[in-house]
Amino acid sequence: MPPQRLVGLLASLDRDHSLRSFRRAFPAFAAISLLLAACAPEAPPPPSAPPAPSFSQVGVASYYAAKFENRKTADGERFKSNGFTAAHRTLPLGTIVRVTNLENQRSVVVRVNDRGPFMRKRIIDLSLAAARALGIRDRGLMRVRVEVVSEEAAAR
Repeated sequence: MPPQRLVGLLASLDRDHSLRSFRRAFPAFAAISLLLAACAPEAPPPPSAPPAPSFSQVGVASYYAAKFENRKTADGERFKSNGFTAAHRTLPLGTIVRVTNLENQRSVVVRVNDRGPFMRKRIIDLSLAAARALGIRDRGLMRVRVEVVSEEAAAR
């Protein structure tokens, strides 16, 4: 037999042998791959959403008149002038806000539990206790900054 033919025959035998070996070994490799994939740690959770932009608003605040005492607010609770609550037109009910008097820099933290104020140019109505803590004057109005502290309560 010529050497070239012998080399070709050996190469074809080697290919057939490799193909048979591969066909026998493939199911084992596939099973091991599936097992390893099942044991792999879970993919990390997707990144959390970026924090919501903070809310800050500057304008005029007023406080509730005594005639609103014990009336129902927008969230259903009764208004108490000695509580630290507020009315805002757009913030979700339950939102916690910091209100800062821009004249004396005093601040209080209140919970939005009502809608209002309904007077133009006013941005928030405060309970009497909150207004006094801010140092409100006899005229009943003050220039303030309102900043959201937490909306966790609003999710309840």
